[in-house]
Amino acid sequence: MGAGGPDDDNMWPPWLRPLLETSFFVQCKFHADSHKSECNMYCLDCMNGALCSLCLAYHKDHRAIQIRRSSYHDVIRVNEIQKVLDITGVQTYIINSARVVFLNERPQPRPGKGVTNTCEVCERSLLDSFRFCSLGCKIAGTSKNRRKKRASASDSEESYSSNGRGHDKSVQSFTPSTPPPTITNFRSAKRRKGIPHRAPMGGGLVLEF
Repeated sequence: MGAGGPDDDNMWPPWLRPLLETSFFVQCKFHADSHKSECNMYCLDCMNGALCSLCLAYHKDHRAIQIRRSSYHDVIRVNEIQKVLDITGVQTYIINSARVVFLNERPQPRPGKGVTNTCEVCERSLLDSFRFCSLGCKIAGTSKNRRKKRASASDSEESYSSNGRGHDKSVQSFTPSTPPPTITNFRSAKRRKGIPHRAPMGGGLVLEF
């Protein structure tokens, strides 16, 4: 492997980032008069943007994949993308009887109640066996910079645990979880239980803990 950029581009095929940045389902500028001018194809060899079905005539013997759409988000069928890319860890979905993966993350305000697993990048809710919600999140989540940040955060948490939290535990061991009862609320508690209480002669009540 050669030297990569800050995001370790050398980990991925050269067509992946351009694919994720391409806008699909726009009208082809070369075949605008055709009813098949919607651009939903991509050539992995040429990497020259979205193509319509008529454009494929100029890409014979090239690796072309079809992009589909689900709820205004781009997806690709698993049986197509897994031939050219390792999608391990990316959650798959079944849409129109076909298993697909999303190209890019989909904004989600917050995980739903009871969610135990989320995307490592955008925190979208996931099934327990997956780490990322999309191909784009897998790229971001496995980059060298992100791994360094995650390791740094882990070290900081460990340091805080050994220093700060250890101190907190020692403090908590000497601090009751609830304040000691005062004479007033001690008497009230006794009265609520129906036990008569009389203050000792000559002063207040002394409690020992």
